[in-house]
Amino acid sequence: MDIEIFPHRLLSADTTESLLNALDEIDGVKKIVLQGQRLPSDAANPDYKKITIKGEEVDLQIKTGRVLMEIDNEETIEAIRQKCEDNLSFGFNVHVGTFIRKQKTVSDKIKYGDALDDMPDEMVGLTDQNAQLSERATILKRKED
Repeated sequence: MDIEIFPHRLLSADTTESLLNALDEIDGVKKIVLQGQRLPSDAANPDYKKITIKGEEVDLQIKTGRVLMEIDNEETIEAIRQKCEDNLSFGFNVHVGTFIRKQKTVSDKIKYGDALDDMPDEMVGLTDQNAQLSERATILKRKED
C-alpha cells in the first residue's frame, strides 16, 4: 500500500531531515521516496545542504514537495499522520493510492539494457528513468534487530 504526504508548502532541508528521521521510527514503513524541485548542484546555492538520516549524511538534491511511502498496512497511516502533525505545522494532506511503481517497465529496459536484470527489485520506481540512478537515489537500509 502506498501513501502520499503532500505538505502545503515546499519543505526546507531542516524540515525534511526532521520529518524523515521521525518517519524512520515507524515500523510499518517499507520505503520512502522524496519528490520535488531539483536544486542546482552548486554548493554555493543557499538551499543546497547535506542532511543526516539514520546517522548517515545524504546530499539533499531537491526542495521536497511530496513524500511517497510504501507501508505495510492501514494502521500505519495514523502513526504517520501524527509524525507529520509534529513536524509540518503549516499543514499537509495524506492520500492513499498507488504512487511508486512496483514492476520493471519497457522504459527501464531501454534505459538500463541488460543491467536491468541486475537491478534489485526494491530499486524499481525510486527514480526517474531518464536520470543516472547513482546520482538520483540513496538507499538507507533499516537495521534488523
